[in-house]
Amino acid sequence: MNASSSSPLRRCDGIVRRDFLHVGLMSAFGLSLADLLRLQASAASPKTKAKSCILIWLDGGPSHLDTFDPKPDAPVEIRGPFKAIGTDVAGIQLCEHLPQTARVMKHVALVRSLTHELGNHDTGSHYLLTGHRPTPALQYPSLGSIVAREGGNGAALPPYVTIPDSVPSLRAGYLPAAFGPFAIGGDPSKPGYRVRDLQPPDWISFDRVEQRRSMQQQLDQFTRTLEESDDTRARDRFFEQAHQLIASPVARAAFDLEQEAPQTRQRYGHRRIGAGCLLARRLVEAGSRFVSVVDRGWDTHQDIARTLPDAQFPGSGKVPDMDRAYAALLTDLHERGLLESTLVVMMGEFGRTPKLNSIAGRDHWPRAGFACFAGGGVRGGQLIGRTDAHGETPDERPVRPEDIAQSILGLLGVDTDAEYQTPAGRPMKILTGGEFVSELT
Repeated sequence: MNASSSSPLRRCDGIVRRDFLHVGLMSAFGLSLADLLRLQASAASPKTKAKSCILIWLDGGPSHLDTFDPKPDAPVEIRGPFKAIGTDVAGIQLCEHLPQTARVMKHVALVRSLTHELGNHDTGSHYLLTGHRPTPALQYPSLGSIVAREGGNGAALPPYVTIPDSVPSLRAGYLPAAFGPFAIGGDPSKPGYRVRDLQPPDWISFDRVEQRRSMQQQLDQFTRTLEESDDTRARDRFFEQAHQLIASPVARAAFDLEQEAPQTRQRYGHRRIGAGCLLARRLVEAGSRFVSVVDRGWDTHQDIARTLPDAQFPGSGKVPDMDRAYAALLTDLHERGLLESTLVVMMGEFGRTPKLNSIAGRDHWPRAGFACFAGGGVRGGQLIGRTDAHGETPDERPVRPEDIAQSILGLLGVDTDAEYQTPAGRPMKILTGGEFVSELT
């Protein structure tokens, strides 16, 4: 099911849901969407500058020293193989493989003092993506699930989407699975890509879809005479939302990258992260509230001189591909007048060790990392916090994962003191710690 599936994690370290239909006649053309959209109550959106959020998740732990916090004056075993370059903001330097991002730093508030203690991928991801330290007693909801829960679903598009798939900490946690993300699956950079579940199989026409829809409605009517419950009373409304997503030309068009001009696709790049960022722009433009672009492969334990920039194909690799996609996204949103209403956050679960290891890579290092904020009312062109001369720990304005979560939700107008109930009936604040990073605005 889309809200809980993910491809295997390629790094060094299913939510079970009750079917709400008594027959499986609709599964051939996207029942999972109906299940996803169930129980998403509409609510008035807060009047804030940030109406939506695009989160670029650099899965695996990106090196801060080799991207957004270079140390050009440190010894070579610290500064690594890359040079630092200037940006369009005086006093801010980046890695030489981020030249396009360097030209849009006027839009970016760069947090260089992100810090915590959890150096495992899963625990670090959970901490950053939920704002809660992980505990075996409770799985907390992701920030995207909270936004979906608070903002509701008032349009054909799902409020929360992951591209292409989610990691466990991007899911709904103790909230109903309906508030989990709609994962598009596959590789959006491939020619002819189609989002799964948005279209019935080629051998099923919309006439047959409508016939099956009518049959399902009749079966539901019969079921209600036998079992009257909140689930059965809500079933029609959420099934209609799923049908609207499948049938709506606007919704289907939002997922169709073929509608973009070739020069726009070239601008973002044809790698997964580029196609993902372009699709994210299309989705927030069409009404989605929270879109996560998951870019895997940042667990770089060896030979970073050849793996972060691709030694075989100059201008490509993890850092250059991210550079192109990120800069294109900010520029595109700005040119379309969408940047003020769209918060763009880029981060990973932790940074990397200040000193290169014996195989010319860097290992896990949660004590220092970065997060980039842009748009959504954020004051760009500034540094927030600072690490020491070797990038080991913050020596100015440490920022914790709870602070990141408070800031993202705060910019989106979410009251983090509001309470939910866990499945055990325990009241739980949306966030229990942290403070909004005031410098952002």
